[in-house]
Amino acid sequence: VQLQASGGGLVQAGGSLRLSCAATGGTFSKCSMGWFRQAPGKEREFAAAISRNGLSTNYADSVKEGRFTISRDNAKKTVYLQMNSLKPQDTAVYYCAAESGYGLRYRSEEYAYWGQGTLVTVSS
Repeated sequence: VQLQASGGGLVQAGGSLRLSCAATGGTFSKCSMGWFRQAPGKEREFAAAISRNGLSTNYADSVKEGRFTISRDNAKKTVYLQMNSLKPQDTAVYYCAAESGYGLRYRSEEYAYWGQGTLVTVSS
């Protein structure tokens, strides 16, 4: 599975962005998907995950208050991350990841396939 993330950019605090991650090759509908992020000088961290059928999702505590929403369209082989009420601390490179199988995955080592990352910068 090859993943291509897009949709990052510069936004003011309180604004919104929608990230997309398009998959080619493999069988997207059989993959659990996740979004991770890596802020400058910090380790990569989990942001959100979605099951292969889209019925189960989970989020990091830092975004769980309804600011971020993960979704997927298996027909389009794309996973999305809608980000609202953005804060300067959300500034990071955002990566999408895929792994074949059921359920949700929260650790980066559980994912075999990664996109190249898209930069999100939130100004105060």
